[in-house]
Formats: sequence, structure tokens, C-alpha cells
Amino acid sequence: MNLAAIDLNLLVAFEALMEERNVTRAGQRIGLAQPSMSSALTRLRALFGDELFIRTAAGMQPTARALALARPIGEALAQIRTTLAPGAAFEPATARRRMTIAVTDYGDLVVVPALVTLLRQEAPGIDLVVRPIADPASSLAALERGDVDALIGGHLPGSGRTVRHTLFDEEFVCIRDKAHAAAEEQLTASEFLKLPHALFSAAGGDGSPGVVDAILAMEGRKRRVAVTLAHVVAVPFAVAGTDLVATMARRIAGRFADIAGVALMPLPYDAPPFAIDLLHNRRAASDPALRWFLATIERVGRALREAEDLAGPSAHDLLESLLTIAKLPAPGDLRPFSPPS
Repeated sequence: MNLAAIDLNLLVAFEALMEERNVTRAGQRIGLAQPSMSSALTRLRALFGDELFIRTAAGMQPTARALALARPIGEALAQIRTTLAPGAAFEPATARRRMTIAVTDYGDLVVVPALVTLLRQEAPGIDLVVRPIADPASSLAALERGDVDALIGGHLPGSGRTVRHTLFDEEFVCIRDKAHAAAEEQLTASEFLKLPHALFSAAGGDGSPGVVDAILAMEGRKRRVAVTLAHVVAVPFAVAGTDLVATMARRIAGRFADIAGVALMPLPYDAPPFAIDLLHNRRAASDPALRWFLATIERVGRALREAEDLAGPSAHDLLESLLTIAKLPAPGDLRPFSPPS
């Protein structure tokens, strides 16, 4: 293909169409009237020999060819924008900016406290707004629109318009009242099944199976869920002083072990770890302040990977680990997570 014969503005039009899925709104985004944007789409179709976007009741839906082109075109345009951007360096110590993130309960309890520590030390003029991820699909749409700057959590959906970074992996543990744990040290699979369980369910106990239930189902087994709770922080306090057992993410369980009076125990089943991810819009590459902010979140993730004592129950250990995070150097360019083929 002769690059000199290509109008690179067509690639900008393609990016806008991928993000808006609407010809009129895409034109407004890049300053083109509707007829001019329609003409650009016609030229794009001729250039790539594909329909690219098909009109449906839900809007302009990208074809497989368009989805395949989205990432390389987005990355190429981001690189061009970065190259042509004004040369003034971003100074976090004096910057004034508002950053908005959406997080799961896990991200709120584990990642956000360390992130706040870094922001207050290094960029006190940056205001942070944290929203809950109640509906992952809606939060993803907000990220794509630019209403939020990043998503943090596990099991988050992605799209061709977003970039995923894995911050670290998490594993499951059991928690029990400290007195019971001291007498048992470790539960067998049989003992685990005989005990009544406490379960956190953001869906409010709608019967949806958790990770443990799926593992047990493969063996034709089932546990008794005696208590279903709507907030993850309530789980260790419900377990304390009772015969209940619960399965929790290790780092969250460690946060509350001492104050709730529970102990961590190995899960007597092989449960796969899960990733805690950072998602952001591809346009972030052209924004120095946002690049710094995302790199700071990556620093937190790196520290959480490396500081094993952060999973422990000691509040003193937690404080020491957060201070260690603040001393870590910022990484270089963010590297997108690439799923295995």
C-alpha cells in the first residue's frame, strides 16, 4: 500500500467511528459535518475493502475487519499525538487535576489506599474520585466515553478501545474464628464441606454460584451457605465468634484478620488465582498527566506483587509497606497486557 496516497485523516475518522458507533457523533468529535463524515466512511470502506461498520438498530456495529484494525490504528495515532504534543513536562508536585476511577470492592480495599498514599506524597494537587463498579458493562462504557479515567478490579470486561494491564494475581484463603483456627490449623476437604459457610454476594444472594461452588460442583459436591452478606467487609466480622467458615481473597482477609478476630487458613481445594487488572482508554497515551497517573497505579501493583507482608494481618506491616511503595521509582512506558493466543 502506498502510504503517500493515503489521507491519514481517514484513520482519525475510523477511530472516532469505533468509539462513537454513530456517524453524526463521530463527525462532531473530530469537527466534520454529517455528510463529510459519511464520505469519510465511504473512503475508508474503499481503502480497506470492507464494510467496516454495519448499521443496526443498536448503532453502527464494527465488522471483524474493523475490530482487527482498531488496536493498531489506535496505537499509531496515539504515538503520533505523543510525538506532536507540546514538550512541557508534567510536574506531579505542582499539577492540578481531577482523576476519576471506578473500582470493585477489592480494588477499593487493596489498591486505593496505597494509591492515595502516593498521590498525597507526590501529587497533592491531584483530586481523586473513586466510583464503585456496580455493573461492569456500564463502567466499561463510561471508560470508553471518557467519563472515568481507569477501571481497577478482577474479572473486568474489556474492548478494542481499551488497554488492559495486569497489576498482580490474587489467591483465595479460608477464614475462621481464631479459637477454631488455633485448634484445627488446617481444614480437610471433608471438614470444609461439613461447616456452615458465609458468602459475600454483590448480587444479594441471587443463587449465582461462586468460585468455590463451581469447584465443588465438578466433584459432585455442594456446600451449605448459612449466611449471605452484601458487603465483603462484613464477612470476617460475621465469621468471628461463630462456627462459620468463609472463602476470601487473601489480601482482603489479611486487612481485617486482627481487628475482626479471625485467622487465615489454606483453602483445601485447588482454586485458580485471579488477576487484578487496570483498564484505561487508548487515548490515555496522548495525555501526560493521565500517563503519569496510570504509571502510579502500576507502581502500586508492582509493590503489591513484591511485598508479601502486605497480605499479613498487622496494621503496622501495612503502614510500612505503603511507605515502601512511596519510595519506588516510577516505571517506564506502560506495557499493555497481551492475553495468550
